[in-house]
This record gives sequence, C-alpha cells and structure tokens, in this order.
Amino acid sequence: MKGLRLLSLLLWLCSVYYVGIYLFVGGFLLVRLEVNRTSTCGDVLQPADELRDFCHARPRFRRAVLLIVDALRIDFTRFDPNNVAPLPFENKLPVLEEMVTFRPSHCRLYPFRADPPTTTMQRIKGFTTGSLPTFVDVGNNFASSAILEDNLIHQFGNAGKRVVFMGDDTWESLFPKRFHRSLPFPSFNVKDLHTVDNGILQHLYTTMVGGDWDVVVAHFLGVDHCGHRFGSDHPAMADKLTQMDGVIRSVIDRVENDTLLVVMGDHGMTDSGDHGGESQKETDAALFLYSPSSLFPPSSQSEPTVVPQTDLVPTLALLLGVPIPYSNLGQVLLPVFPSLGHTDGVGGRLSQLEALWINAKQVNRFLETYSGIAKDIPPESLSHLKDEFSRLSSEYLTAVGGTRTPSPQLAASLQAYLASVRDTCRATWAKFNPLKMAAGLVILAFACLMCFTLSELSHLLIRENVSVLKALLSAALMAGALVAAGQRLTLGYVEVAWCLAAAALSSELIFLWRTLQAGATTAAKNGCKTFKSASWLTPGCLLAPQLLVALLRCASLLSDSYVIAEGRAVTFLVLSLAIYIPIRLNWDGLLSPPSPDPLKAAGLLPSAASPPLVLRKESSTLLTCVGLLVGSLYLSLSFHGCREEQGSCQPSPFLTPLSRLQDNQLKNLHYVLSVSSLGVWTYLLRCCLRHYGNLNSSGGTAFTARWILPMLAVCLGLYWAVSATSEDSFRNLSELISLAQLVLPRSAFFLLGLGLLLIWIDPLTVFVKTRAAATARGASLPRPRYRASTGISPQAELHHLIPQIYQRMRRSLEDGELSEANEVGSRPAVEAYGLGTVYSAPLLLLCGLLGIGLLLLHPEGMALSFLLMLLQMGALLHIHASSTTLCSLHGTQSGGFNVPWIPVVLWSLAATQFFHATGHLPTFPSIQWNAAFVGFPHGHTSNILPASLVTLNTFASHILFAVGCPLLLFWPLVCEARGSRGRVCGEEGEDAVMEMKLRENPQQFSAALLQLSTRYLFILGAQVFASVCAAAILRRHLMVWKVFAPKLMFEASGFLVSSFSLLIGVTLVLRVDGAVGRWFKRLVPDASR
Repeated sequence: MKGLRLLSLLLWLCSVYYVGIYLFVGGFLLVRLEVNRTSTCGDVLQPADELRDFCHARPRFRRAVLLIVDALRIDFTRFDPNNVAPLPFENKLPVLEEMVTFRPSHCRLYPFRADPPTTTMQRIKGFTTGSLPTFVDVGNNFASSAILEDNLIHQFGNAGKRVVFMGDDTWESLFPKRFHRSLPFPSFNVKDLHTVDNGILQHLYTTMVGGDWDVVVAHFLGVDHCGHRFGSDHPAMADKLTQMDGVIRSVIDRVENDTLLVVMGDHGMTDSGDHGGESQKETDAALFLYSPSSLFPPSSQSEPTVVPQTDLVPTLALLLGVPIPYSNLGQVLLPVFPSLGHTDGVGGRLSQLEALWINAKQVNRFLETYSGIAKDIPPESLSHLKDEFSRLSSEYLTAVGGTRTPSPQLAASLQAYLASVRDTCRATWAKFNPLKMAAGLVILAFACLMCFTLSELSHLLIRENVSVLKALLSAALMAGALVAAGQRLTLGYVEVAWCLAAAALSSELIFLWRTLQAGATTAAKNGCKTFKSASWLTPGCLLAPQLLVALLRCASLLSDSYVIAEGRAVTFLVLSLAIYIPIRLNWDGLLSPPSPDPLKAAGLLPSAASPPLVLRKESSTLLTCVGLLVGSLYLSLSFHGCREEQGSCQPSPFLTPLSRLQDNQLKNLHYVLSVSSLGVWTYLLRCCLRHYGNLNSSGGTAFTARWILPMLAVCLGLYWAVSATSEDSFRNLSELISLAQLVLPRSAFFLLGLGLLLIWIDPLTVFVKTRAAATARGASLPRPRYRASTGISPQAELHHLIPQIYQRMRRSLEDGELSEANEVGSRPAVEAYGLGTVYSAPLLLLCGLLGIGLLLLHPEGMALSFLLMLLQMGALLHIHASSTTLCSLHGTQSGGFNVPWIPVVLWSLAATQFFHATGHLPTFPSIQWNAAFVGFPHGHTSNILPASLVTLNTFASHILFAVGCPLLLFWPLVCEARGSRGRVCGEEGEDAVMEMKLRENPQQFSAALLQLSTRYLFILGAQVFASVCAAAILRRHLMVWKVFAPKLMFEASGFLVSSFSLLIGVTLVLRVDGAVGRWFKRLVPDASR
C-alpha cells in the first residue's frame, strides 16, 4: 500500500485549505486601528476657547471607589416588596432600592448597557478606554494582552492618583505595572465562588479606612462564577447576591463626602449563567452612583433610560479632574453635572453644557486623527459630521461669548452629535481587506475542485510517481520565495500571508495541469480520443441526489434563518437521505430477488448463488437499521440547546450538570440514566470486538479493550457521582470529595492516554494458532481458503476465524519467494483469530475510547446523547454495508472498494447533526467553558490546556466522525460474510476473506482510501467555502456579527479539527497495514519450521 504518498497528498490538500481559511479570516476579521495617542491636561482642543480644556475646572470628587460585581444583571438589583415568593436572584440587593428611594439626590440606579461581545476582558477595555470593540476581540478573552490605548487607569496614574486594585487578575494583564498597589486573585476557575470575593473583603475595608489611596477598584467574581456553575436560578446565587448587598452597605458607611461610589456590572448573564453574546440579558448590567454629598440636582431632569457602558469613561474623567482618554466615544452622563442655571456656589465646577462641549471637542479630535490614519469612514458620513460640529462650534462660541443664555437645544444638539459619531464608527469598524478575502475565496474554491478531482480520479492519481508531489512542493516554494523577494525589494518587508497565498495557488494550478496531463496520457494509452474519466464533470453526476443534498445545505448557509435552525434542518436532511436509500434500492428492484435467467436455469450459464434467504436477510437488516437511525435522530432532538433568536425554545434539561439540579429524585434519575448509557456504550464496543474475534490477542489493543475501556468507564461514573455532590452534603467527607474530583478525572485522562498509546504502538488484534495438517501425503487436501463467515463453523472457538494454510498466506507477502507447489501437504495450517477485521477493530476501539474521553468533558446528561451517536454511527455503517451487499447480489456493484457519495454525505451531515445534539451551537455564549476545569478545579497556569479542553468539548462529534471515517471503507467487507457478495460462504470457490481482500489488492486499497478521505474533505471544505461566501457577500448584513461571522468561525475551526482527526484515522490505518505486513513476514519462518 502506498501509504506515504497517500498521506502526503492529504497533508498537502489540508494545508491548502488552511491557507485559504487563514487568508480570508485575516481579511474579514481585522481589528480596528488603534490610535496610540494620549490626552494630557495641557491639550488645547479646537476650536480653542480656553487655554486648557480638561483640567481647568475644579474636580467634583477627590477620590472614587469602583465596585465591579461581575455579571450583575440589572434585574438582580430590582426590589419588589409585593413579591412574596422571589426567585433566588430576586430581591437580594435591597440596599440599592432603599438608597434610591430615601436619598434620591445622592444616588441613581441605571441599566448599564454593554457592547457585545459581553466577555470580561472586552468590557473592562470598553469602560476604561471608551472605545468600541470589534468582533475578533472575543478571541482575546483567553489570553488578555495589555491595553495600549489611552485609558482611565493611565490617566489616573499620570494625574498622580494612587490606584489600588483587588480582585480579578485580568486587570493585571490589561494594565501591567499601572497600579499603586495590586491584589490580584485567579479568575478562570468558574467553580470557585469564594476565593476572589473573600480575598477582596480581607483588604477592602482596611484600605478604605487607611489614607494610601485615591481610587479603589474591586472586581468581585462570585456572582459570575455562580452563574456559570449553577445558573441564575439557584440558592447559591441568592447567597452571593446577599453577600454583595452586605458589601455595598459596608462601603456606603465608609464613603466620605469627597468620594464617589460606583457599583456596576461589566455585563449580564443568560438564565443558564452564560454570556458573550448580545441578548438583552447579557448586555444589560447595573450602574449605581452614590455620594454622601448631594450629587444630583434637585430639579427634575430627563433621566436616561439606559446608560451605554462607554459613557462612564468621560463622566468619571471630568468628575475626578483628569483628561478624557484620547479614543473615547462615550458621552458624559448629564445628571451628575449641574445645569447652567445651577452652577452658583459650586466653585468653578463644570456645568452640563461645558462638560458636553469638552466631550464633543475630544470626540471630534479623535475623529479627525482616526480618519487621517485609517481612511475607512465613508467620506459622506465624515463630511456630514464635520459640518455638524462646525455648526455646533459656532453656535456654542456665540452663546458663551455673548450675554444671552445658551439655548436648551444646544445641549440636545451636542448629545445628538456625539451619538451620531458613535453610531457611524460602530457601523464602519467592521474593517475588511477585500484583496485578502478574494484570495482566500479563490484558494478555497480551487481546493474544493482539487478534492473533487482527487476523489473521482484516485485510481489514476495514486499510480503517479513521487514526482507529482515534488513538483507541487517545488512550485509552492518557488512561488513563495518570488513573492517574498518582490515584497522585500518593493515594500521593504515581507508579509507571510501573501507568500503562503502564492505557494498555495501555484501548487493548485500545477496539480490541475498535471491531472489533465495524466488524463490525456491515460486516454492515449487506451486508444481513446477523449478522457473517459471526465464523465464525473457532467451535470448528471454533479446533481445526483446525494451531492445535491450536500450542495443545497451549503447554499442554505447564506440564510440566517437556516443557520439559526440548523440543528433541526440537518436532522431532517440526514433522515431524508437515509430514507432515500431503501426507496432507491426498491425502485431499482434490488430489494427483491432477481428475475431468473432462462439460460442459467437451463444450465447453459453458471448461476451466481444469491439465495432469496440471503437477500431477505440483507433487506431486513437495511430496514431495521433505517428504523434505528430514525429513532436515534428523533431522540437526539431532546438534547439541543437554544439560541437567543429562538424565543420560545427551551434548552434541553440534560444540558444542566447534576450539581445544579435541586430535586434529588431527578438528580438520581439523571445519574442512573447517564451511567446506564455509559455501560451500554462500553458493552456494545466489547461485544462487537468479541464477535469478530479481536479480543483473543495478547497485544496492546486487545488489552485496552479488555481492561482500560471498562476502567475508564468506571472512573467516569465515579467522577459523575462525586461532582454531583453539593458542598453542603457530607461535610465530614468534603476533603475526600475534593480529592476525588481531582484524582478521578486525571486518572481517566491517564487511562485514556495509555489506551491510545497502546493502540498506536501495537494496533494488531490477531491471535494465531497452528494445527497439524494431514499426515498422509496422498490424502486429498481441501483447497486452501480464508474462512471469514459469521456462523458457518460448528465450533464456537472458530467463530469469525480465518484459517489459512501457509501457501495462501505467503501469497499476500510482497516478497513471496516460495512457489505454491513446494511441500503443500507438509505445511502446518494456521488459524488467525481477528484477521478479518484487522483494520476496523483498532479504529473502532479508538473511536470508543475517544468517545468516553470526550464525554468526560460534557455534562453528565450527554451520556445518552453519546450513546445515540454510537447507535447512529453503527446504523449508518450497516445501511452502507447492506446496500453494498444488495447491489453485489444483483451484480450492479462497481468494481473495487469505492465508497459511494451517499454514505460519505450522510457521515458528514451526522457529524454536524450531533454537534447540535450534544448541546452545542455556532454561538460564543453556547461554549461550555466548564470543560476547561475537568480535572483542574483549581485553574491553570497557562491558557493552552484550558483552550484545548474547550476545543475538544466543542468539536467532539467532528472528532469522532472524522477519526471513524475509514470505517465506511471497511464495514462492507466486515459484513460481507453475512451476504457473501453473491455466494454462500464456505463453498468451494472464491474465498470470502473480509478485510484481507484489501491487502491482496494494495493498489485498489490505496485508491479507495484516498477517494474516501478526499470525498469527506470535499464535503467539509464545501461547507467552509459556503460559510466564507456567506460572510463575504453579507458582510454588511444586519446579522453578520450575530449569525454569519460566528458560523464562519465555528465552520473553519470545525474543519481544522475534522481534517486533523481524519489524518489521525488514516494514519492509524496505514500503521495497521504496516503491522499486518510485518506479521505475515514473521509468520513465514514460524510456519515453515
């Protein structure tokens, strides 16, 4: 088998896809240009009416206390005295409502609206810089980097204010060495509700009583972590909010007259405790402002209904007497400044109109600076904003310089101008690089074309010598080097993206040219004028039902409605295509016995043995598996999550971890169901391997199946039990339970790694026995054959046994040296258990082990969903095997081992279907972050491991279906003993050798494996290409950042994971093939002794 050539082709093909994705994403998800300039007290903003703008007025407050309660949703702060049965998150912060009611001139409570993405790092960046985030910023939440833009913390430091920080350690990475004193605590362990909060409380009150501070920033995480762990509707949330109520009361008692208290949430949370998206529950946090001295004017004013989060930046800056950060786009909160008629006696403090004017000049300065650098704001919008500011400037200067009182409309006009600038920037800061996007689209399109070409011409291209790969590599290196040299000479620097683009595109063009050349050569050798293999380019082939379903699904990705309802839509597609198979077979007459041929009946032609019993058995198997598939699809719908756009949707209760369930009876029921599903998963895998004789071996793979697999299942079941135990239960055993929560998952990881290593090192599952041959040389010996049947042997120990005398076994060796006629009668016979499933057994076990390992990263309730996934995989494999056998019985099966398009399309659709059936969605709030802490309850020292665990959790179905993809090639051979492909097993004639047929035909084996892999990559690549097209075409669509951009990111990530997993599966097959060859060679001297 030409394993190295096959693997090299697949690696090159995947690399081309990676380059295309990298280029497009680099052009589509660019971060906005940051203006690295800093405001100072000496700045003179144009038009200049004062020598200084920022620092000429006396600050309203000398000190400030910022209490940030992470994920403090606005409805958590409401108090309803008529609510006699409040939920755990209701009526737990009465202090805020009391203060607003009894001291209205001292405090206000506002909804505090965040800009998506609603993740902590982006929100901290938003309310310290006043800038707007971009979509790609969400990826930085795993690895927060220092904020380079001008910000409040920087301004406080420049003004000589001593900033003391305590709480979430994210601030330390965002503002390194910016604090007078810092007390950070680890933040990423969402299961830890108390460490950060208790650490803050140990220092907060003593710090406030002392005088060594001007600004205190305390970031509490308990409410957010409680939401992630239990959801908002849980008693632990009531405890946390009650604790925060006490904290706020204590801080209010310690605040002095010259101090401003700000209590705020950085974002909200969904009912399940997640955040990151843009639903109202995620974006609407709370903002509470308080001062012991009168803060708000006594006269009634138009209060804002919602305060944008960026508005806090200029408000705090002017209240504390520091410059507004340079890139701020927020506008001052007017009620905290006195109106023009109430400035008497405030000692030169800013009025509302003065604060708005300084704010407007600062925003106009940023707009002029940014538009001069970036050139991405539409000229008409920029011109309109400049004209509007000129008009307002003239009106303000006229009013201030004259004797008349400024019009009330002037303040409203300034507010409208500030809002218009923010809206314009928000609309245009989806900055694209059309050239990179176009290059990525072209490379991905050619990659899909090459995949399709390879899949249809694999039998031809696999025979090409290594010079093809050398030509591709040489062309890629030469093109990349030329582009790099050209960039160095013309631009003075090298941009790697364009070098990769040139390398990928040149190798694609070389491949297509060599393919056409090889086709022409083949046609000439066969004496044809045209290349007959080009029939796959006809519309009839491209629009076959199986490909049509896949292409229609790709086209549907341009619809936001389809993306939102994709989980159920893909389930319908899998169901429809699966039902199409028996309908098509029945239409072609393959489910009924073939009509008798009179020539065969008269004995003039040999009769192919296809008894009605075998046909009825295959038909029954096919229909039974279709029924099993339909049932598993229907049940899998019970495990889907819900998008925020699906208002009436209720997420599956199985997505809730056992630790969140309050009903003990329901918790026990879920646990029993999960453990039972895990037991059935393990039992089915072991039964399958035992059925085909793969557990008789003493090798590493058989040891894994016999011992490691059940031990892994036991560890998982015990871990579920201890993780479901609440903290209040078994207080005397709390340390033991904590130890078990650490040891059990790590033991499972160790067993999983050990099992995978043993499968990789020793993949063979063959057990050899020798038996004496007939002693009489003159005796009549039966014809040597493989016996791969599934029940024709009357002896139990020969079940799925492949006996073979030495002469037959020797012929499968590549270096066979002895002739078939030498000493036939004196050779011992060899019985080889498990040889008929030598390729599929380790692959099946690998999928089983990975399935249990990936289940460990999911909520316990997903065990039943994983079991349904295993049943669906088995049903799809048997449907494919039965349809192949039925076609063979009627003589309509094409030659070779080619896998048709229908099972490949079904396999890829099933991977997407179970992505949704394991509770995942192509949205960032649906990411199951708890997976990062399985086995690591105390957090991580780096971001690599948690990011890897979350990736494995998110793309579990992609991994399992991609690794198991080669089973589509092996399963018809594994099941052929059931139908015998047109003959009765055990009869004299051509031998039924199951998977050994592949070894006897290495050329066809390589071609079939290449074809299967490229067909699967084509389907995956077409999905990525469709998502890329949707994002490019609809980049100005209203739903692009809410639907299409997240879908693109998940499709691209899913392709990376799936392609890598497919390469692992193919590599394991090649490893098994090499091990089988070595096994045969070792058997030759043993058998001839």
